[in-house]
Amino acid sequence: MIKSSQLYRAVATLFFLFLIAVIWNIASQSSSPPQELMGVLRAEPRQLNSFELINQKGQLINESLFEDKWSFVFFGYTSCPDICPTTLHTLNSVMDRLGKEHVDIFPDTQIIFVSVDPERDTVDSLTDYVTFFNKDFIGLTGDKKNIDNFTQSFGAGYMMGQEISPGEYLVAHTSAIFLVAPDTKVMASFSQPHIPETIVSLYKKIRFYTSK
Repeated sequence: MIKSSQLYRAVATLFFLFLIAVIWNIASQSSSPPQELMGVLRAEPRQLNSFELINQKGQLINESLFEDKWSFVFFGYTSCPDICPTTLHTLNSVMDRLGKEHVDIFPDTQIIFVSVDPERDTVDSLTDYVTFFNKDFIGLTGDKKNIDNFTQSFGAGYMMGQEISPGEYLVAHTSAIFLVAPDTKVMASFSQPHIPETIVSLYKKIRFYTSK
């Protein structure tokens, strides 16, 4: 026969194991992102490489630009016929919505447009382009080596097309919008279709999830 003390120890052990399993399950659920963020958040945020680029004011810029800010980053070029102007218009709508409805997170949010066409996108043309959409947007450019180094942090590829006519060509580039956290890590990416209301909603959820 099993002694009562042995039975007690067995029951206590089973209860302890059950309790551990429950606690682990709760902890794992609380650490997992919400379902709607599963395709947006990166499983392993990527640290930005050290970089040097030039903004639309001709100032030298490095990774300190991203410190203490949440940054939406989009890669493109000023001669882009469709994706770039549409996306920047969407990002302007995102900022407008944040400024009107979410003033708590608006001040530490910024929009950065990075040109991958340094041959044509001078500082002056970049200034005219980004300020057309929003005077507070930040434009970045630089030589090809520095641009390539920067794009690698995001996994954002691009490819120059063949010349259609002298100085006229298209550039194939990613259409994703990237989100960089204040610790200078690439936290998330938003794929098309880019809908301002959806981006704002997901952005709020990311801020809440990462603040826990």
